[in-house]
Amino acid sequence: MEEMPKKQGPDDLNEIAFRVLQEATEEAPKNDDGKDPAAVSLGRKGGLKGGKARAASLTPEQRKEIAKKAAQKRWGKSKS
Repeated sequence: MEEMPKKQGPDDLNEIAFRVLQEATEEAPKNDDGKDPAAVSLGRKGGLKGGKARAASLTPEQRKEIAKKAAQKRWGKSKS
Protein backbone atom coordinates (compact mmCIF):
# COMPACT_ATOMS: atom_id res chain seq x y z
CA MET A 1 0.00 0.00 0.00
CA GLU A 2 1.31 3.45 -0.91
CA GLU A 3 1.67 6.14 1.78
CA MET A 4 -0.12 9.41 1.32
CA PRO A 5 2.17 12.43 1.04
CA LYS A 6 2.25 14.64 4.11
CA LYS A 7 0.43 17.94 3.93
CA GLN A 8 2.60 21.01 3.89
CA GLY A 9 1.60 24.61 4.38
CA PRO A 10 -1.35 26.32 6.03
CA ASP A 11 -4.65 24.50 6.39
CA ASP A 12 -6.78 27.60 6.83
CA LEU A 13 -8.26 28.97 3.60
CA ASN A 14 -7.78 32.54 4.82
CA GLU A 15 -4.05 31.93 5.29
CA ILE A 16 -3.77 30.40 1.83
CA ALA A 17 -5.63 33.34 0.28
CA PHE A 18 -3.42 35.81 2.15
CA ARG A 19 -0.24 34.14 0.90
CA VAL A 20 -1.55 33.96 -2.68
CA LEU A 21 -2.38 37.68 -2.54
CA GLN A 22 1.09 38.50 -1.20
CA GLU A 23 2.74 36.50 -3.98
CA ALA A 24 0.52 38.07 -6.62
CA THR A 25 1.30 41.62 -5.47
CA GLU A 26 4.96 40.73 -4.79
CA GLU A 27 4.78 41.95 -1.21
CA ALA A 28 7.17 40.46 1.30
CA PRO A 29 5.52 38.96 4.38
CA LYS A 30 5.82 41.07 7.51
CA ASN A 31 7.83 39.95 10.50
CA ASP A 32 5.04 39.29 13.02
CA ASP A 33 7.13 38.10 15.96
CA GLY A 34 6.96 41.60 17.49
CA LYS A 35 10.70 41.89 18.00
CA ASP A 36 12.89 44.74 16.87
CA PRO A 37 15.71 43.24 14.76
CA ALA A 38 18.20 45.82 16.01
CA ALA A 39 17.42 45.01 19.64
CA VAL A 40 17.64 41.28 18.94
CA SER A 41 21.10 41.63 17.42
CA LEU A 42 22.32 43.76 20.34
CA GLY A 43 21.00 41.24 22.85
CA ARG A 44 22.63 38.41 20.96
CA LYS A 45 26.00 40.19 21.03
CA GLY A 46 25.78 40.64 24.79
CA GLY A 47 24.76 37.03 25.28
CA LEU A 48 27.71 35.75 23.31
CA LYS A 49 30.29 37.49 25.47
CA GLY A 50 28.46 37.37 28.81
CA GLY A 51 29.38 33.81 29.82
CA LYS A 52 33.05 34.25 29.02
CA ALA A 53 33.23 37.54 30.91
CA ARG A 54 31.52 36.00 33.94
CA ALA A 55 33.80 32.96 33.93
CA ALA A 56 36.88 35.20 33.73
CA SER A 57 35.76 37.17 36.79
CA LEU A 58 35.07 34.11 39.00
CA THR A 59 37.63 32.46 41.23
CA PRO A 60 38.28 28.72 40.78
CA GLU A 61 36.42 28.05 44.06
CA GLN A 62 33.37 29.97 42.86
CA ARG A 63 33.35 28.10 39.54
CA LYS A 64 33.61 24.78 41.39
CA GLU A 65 30.66 25.65 43.63
CA ILE A 66 28.53 26.72 40.65
CA ALA A 67 29.43 23.50 38.82
CA LYS A 68 28.48 21.42 41.89
CA LYS A 69 25.08 23.10 42.12
CA ALA A 70 24.47 22.58 38.41
CA ALA A 71 25.38 18.89 38.62
CA GLN A 72 23.11 18.41 41.63
CA LYS A 73 20.19 20.00 39.81
CA ARG A 74 20.89 18.08 36.61
CA TRP A 75 21.41 14.63 38.13
CA GLY A 76 19.38 14.95 41.33
CA LYS A 77 22.27 13.89 43.51
CA SER A 78 23.15 15.78 46.63
CA LYS A 79 26.83 15.47 47.45
CA SER A 80 28.69 17.69 49.83
